[in-house]
Amino acid sequence: MKISLPFGLLPHEGFFGGFLILTWLRLVVAVGPWDRDAFLYFGLLTVNLGLIAGCRARPTRMNWHLRLWYYPLVMNIVFPTMGSTAMKVSSHTFDPLLEHLDVALVGVTPSLRAQALVRPWLTEILSFCYLLFFPYLAFSVVQNARRGLPHFRGFIVGLFTIYAFGFLGYSWVPAAGPHLAMAERFTTPLTGWALTSLNARVVAEGSNGVDVFPSLHVAVSGFLLGFDWRHARWRHRLYVVPCVGLWFSTVYLRYHYLVDLLCGFALAAFALWVAQRWARTQPEPNPSQP
Repeated sequence: MKISLPFGLLPHEGFFGGFLILTWLRLVVAVGPWDRDAFLYFGLLTVNLGLIAGCRARPTRMNWHLRLWYYPLVMNIVFPTMGSTAMKVSSHTFDPLLEHLDVALVGVTPSLRAQALVRPWLTEILSFCYLLFFPYLAFSVVQNARRGLPHFRGFIVGLFTIYAFGFLGYSWVPAAGPHLAMAERFTTPLTGWALTSLNARVVAEGSNGVDVFPSLHVAVSGFLLGFDWRHARWRHRLYVVPCVGLWFSTVYLRYHYLVDLLCGFALAAFALWVAQRWARTQPEPNPSQP
């Protein structure tokens, strides 16, 4: 099966562009085109289209890198705004629905059952695993960028396919997570030491308040592991055990529902398939100038 998008778009450009357009249109309908967030999304979309058009007109190495590196930049602009954006286009959060799905699947949200496992040393280890997501992601982006333009293009295609659908999930199914929505039902505190405190502070200050469904900690780390399996086996071996700890930590630390994780794994598998299929069926970029 060949992946083909109109106008010479890369797969992630179609998916992420769709997210920007849909969110902008929802904001226009809900609060008008001059709302701050609506204006932001329109501006991001305009710049995105300009970079794609510029690269198609002059496919130089610099233009290709501008086109690809735009997405890490946009991700860091969009993520902090998603709390206000989601609440402008959605009337409520969806924690009760996500909990209901967990109950239908396994009888109870796993975070509640995980209380029986709580120990300070385990909380500290799993807090480390959860924090590891950020350096793993940053290191992976830099290392894959250094392997050449064709390789980096395939990596960005997969990674930002994930962020496109993940951000759509945040905006359509905003939720706070068990640690906030079900706080009164947890009877065992998560105690630990320095890493536990650091992780709690990072989550409290860095979350946008709706970043639950799907779990991008699971989706992105799963994609990175799968991509490393194919292209950097040493890095896969280095991170596989901490990543399994990271996945468990999302439930143990009460940040995610089980359904968030299941959708995160499915999204990672889809992104790996898209990246691999695209790399096999599309010609390599051929920058004509430095």
